[in-house]
Amino acid sequence: MNKKDVEMSKFEIILWDVDQTLLDFELSQAYALGESFQKFGLEMKEEVLSRYAEINTAYWKRHELGEVSKEELLTGRFETLFLELGVENIDIGAFAAVYQKALGSVYYFRDDSFTLCSKLKGKVRQYAVTNGVTATQRNKLHLSGLDKILDDIFISEEIGYPKPQREYFERCFQRIPGFQKDKALIVGDSLTSDIRGGNQVGIPCCWYNPEGKENHSGLQVDYEIKNLWELEDII
Repeated sequence: MNKKDVEMSKFEIILWDVDQTLLDFELSQAYALGESFQKFGLEMKEEVLSRYAEINTAYWKRHELGEVSKEELLTGRFETLFLELGVENIDIGAFAAVYQKALGSVYYFRDDSFTLCSKLKGKVRQYAVTNGVTATQRNKLHLSGLDKILDDIFISEEIGYPKPQREYFERCFQRIPGFQKDKALIVGDSLTSDIRGGNQVGIPCCWYNPEGKENHSGLQVDYEIKNLWELEDII
């Protein structure tokens, strides 16, 4: 980073959410569930994927609130799904392991995020802030090549707390050299995780909202973008 870049940049640090921001989690999720159903001899229907997505989201929101542990989340979502489907005699632990491995074996960029992050490298420092499972996230980021662009990767499982908890962010900040809150911007699609977390620790927030959803959360959104490349005009 040269002096000119620093003087021109409003923000020096970008905290990127990973799933459904830099990478398309929904596509990876569909692939992983389909692969897992096939391996266990189950029929995969579109409505099953839709229902699983709802169950998974609900479990992650409960995890964000500290209501369920990561271990309870990883198996509980499938227990709930199979109970609703009336599927019996499935080793939930084995199924969850197959699913998690498949989830980390593919990646899909959103808005050509790889090119954007490559372009921003040297102009700002970039960090991943994610609630995903360590092995899954690290493998995905490695396969995508993003791990070579990002300055560091902060995964909740390693940090010890999930987003949006204050402790998660405080521990991340401690690992960022010369961190200043007013020079950092968190960018993510989740109001309850990314934006709430940013609000709680007092850093500017950029809501990635490609679908144009309305914000009824009462949370402070400093910037809103529909395409990741709009970030260039902000920083």
